[in-house]
Amino acid sequence: MESTSSGIRTWQWVVTVIVIVILVVLGYYMFKEGKDTGAVIPEETETTTQANDVNRVIVSDQFPGNIVYISSVQLTQPGYVVIHKDNKGVPGDVIGYQYFEKGTYPGKITLTSPTVEKDTYYAMLHSDDGDKKLNAEKDLPLKDASGNIIMKIFKASVNIAEVKG
Repeated sequence: MESTSSGIRTWQWVVTVIVIVILVVLGYYMFKEGKDTGAVIPEETETTTQANDVNRVIVSDQFPGNIVYISSVQLTQPGYVVIHKDNKGVPGDVIGYQYFEKGTYPGKITLTSPTVEKDTYYAMLHSDDGDKKLNAEKDLPLKDASGNIIMKIFKASVNIAEVKG
């Protein structure tokens, strides 16, 4: 009887080892699939890269004067931020511009004529033909994916809320 009881114990031992091996293998594949599912991260990174691969300008209302401060300009290629006066609801005469290299920067633009209290202005992105000299016929306004000119409308006002931090 000892051999029978010992045979049962051996059989139980073999089954236990097989079950443990199967569980380890299944656990490995489940863990590996979990890691593959985590591969969503590169897709997010790709989306972030695409989001960073855009042209944009951020400017807020300004105090009247000879300088316009650009919070941020982001360009995929070298270009300009051009300040236009308002002409009946559309960009009019150019009163200042600044060249920027590819990348993201804050900026300051000195104007040829000062902004006036309560008037509207446009900070518009323009391309550069490579000579680093603004030419309205060659350095055209940049457009977004929808075909809209990339610009930000702002006003000159002495009543601007102070932004801290």
